[in-house]
Amino acid sequence: MSYLRSSVVGALAARAALAWVRRDPKAVHLQRTNFHGRTVTLAGGPALAAGATFGAASGAPNGRLAAAAVAAGAVSGAVGFYDDVVGNRPEQKAAKGFAGHLGALREGRVTSGLVKIAGVGAAGLVASALIGSGRRSRFGRGADVLLGAGVIAGAANLLNLLDLRPGRALKAGAVLGAPLAVGRNASMAAGTLGAGAALLPDDLNEEIMLGDAGANALGALLGVAFVARAGTAGRASALAALAALTAASEKVSFTKVIQDTPWLRRLDELGRRPPQA
Repeated sequence: MSYLRSSVVGALAARAALAWVRRDPKAVHLQRTNFHGRTVTLAGGPALAAGATFGAASGAPNGRLAAAAVAAGAVSGAVGFYDDVVGNRPEQKAAKGFAGHLGALREGRVTSGLVKIAGVGAAGLVASALIGSGRRSRFGRGADVLLGAGVIAGAANLLNLLDLRPGRALKAGAVLGAPLAVGRNASMAAGTLGAGAALLPDDLNEEIMLGDAGANALGALLGVAFVARAGTAGRASALAALAALTAASEKVSFTKVIQDTPWLRRLDELGRRPPQA
């Protein structure tokens, strides 16, 4: 069963990457304070990006899809990590949201957030082009590539928006990715989910955080797995849903919605370290 093999590959790669990052003498600079005031490490981000990318690529049925996974996962993880590190500087924190990054650009400043947005978008476009389209006309193929790029970048952004509490992004990724781990190209999603499952205990126990590196890579790779099996209608529907959720996030707090919905709150808190512990 290739999906089981890629899941194990993703899990082992993520654990190995986490151990390697933590051993690095410079890992002390990755320490952050989370919403509970506990000290955690951003090492989980590059570890997830590396493990999920390796797992997804190992489960790809051909070289083009493997390259698409590497483009989406590695680049999204890299620019996300850049934003995690550089974006923590005081001069970078002033720019908030897409409008804030564009405002800084008009003033002649390129923010780390803008680098991340551009990098994730470019990675999504390259990955979607590698996946391709089954349509015959040049216009149809181009439309499919653009729709796929939007889905991949939108999924990366959605998982990043959800990464505000321990384990939330990984749980959301598991829910979104479970249907993709069955059927055509299932091994790609399985490799991504295997990496996430391997790091979930550390995330729930507030030892690591995913940051933009991990959340962006996770979402982008799930986007690749979806686009690799979806036609025009599926890509358009997914993009519309992602756009709606992104727009809603500007007006509504996802955390408040989760807290106000009993079953979502229970799922969100499941396995998480108690606040007083």
